[in-house]
Amino acid sequence: MLQTRVIPILLLRNKGLVKTQKFDKAKYIGDPINAIKIFNDKEVDELVFLDIDASKKGLRPDFELIANIASECFMPLGYGGGISNIDDIKLLFSIGVEKVILNSAAIQNLNLVKEAADIFGGQSIVVSIDVKKNMWGKYIVFSHAKLNPLVTDPVEFAKAAQAAGAGEIMVNAVDRDGMMNGYDTKLIEKMCEAINLPVVASGGASGRNDFKEAVKVGASAVAAGSIFVYHGPHKAVLINYPTQSELKSVLS
Repeated sequence: MLQTRVIPILLLRNKGLVKTQKFDKAKYIGDPINAIKIFNDKEVDELVFLDIDASKKGLRPDFELIANIASECFMPLGYGGGISNIDDIKLLFSIGVEKVILNSAAIQNLNLVKEAADIFGGQSIVVSIDVKKNMWGKYIVFSHAKLNPLVTDPVEFAKAAQAAGAGEIMVNAVDRDGMMNGYDTKLIEKMCEAINLPVVASGGASGRNDFKEAVKVGASAVAAGSIFVYHGPHKAVLINYPTQSELKSVLS
């Protein structure tokens, strides 16, 4: 087995799968259960589902859908979207989710991260930080739900999340989301140098060599969406995942 986890991220909207570009232009790509059945056969390390509308619209997680997803999923499953309290987290774990991913909830209230880590263990609590560059080229924390972050600097926010008890940080470069132009390795390196937690790189992967570049600067895991749901220059929808030998050729 590879030490570096390679994680497909699947986006949920209205019970279907979509893919975005720069957190916009959501395109329907299929049914989540069908995608899981394909990934089950691909020796996928871990799978993440993010509901992109739940927090933005003030909705709770769709527990029935998540339970159906978990029942079909043969690999570790992470979920984020619409989580706002300990009861939500407890219910998600009870229906088969292994990692809870907090984004908007962490922006609003880092005490929820602490409380969840104290109760369930930090290894199961991931804080996801979406990052954009402002007009002056400075990295800032971005909120999809238009919230005011507790800390605007993403590196400082990652430090605060670590202090609160998070077991992992996922960093997503918003401006590279769906663009397939490579990870923001400068951002990833800053994160990895600042904290002592596993960092999951996300946003912009175009192929296996990008995984290698992220790992070079310290990422413990790499996540991607487009390259696992599209195929070819015209982006035909095709659920896919590299073989273990293909991954070993760049990550060993």
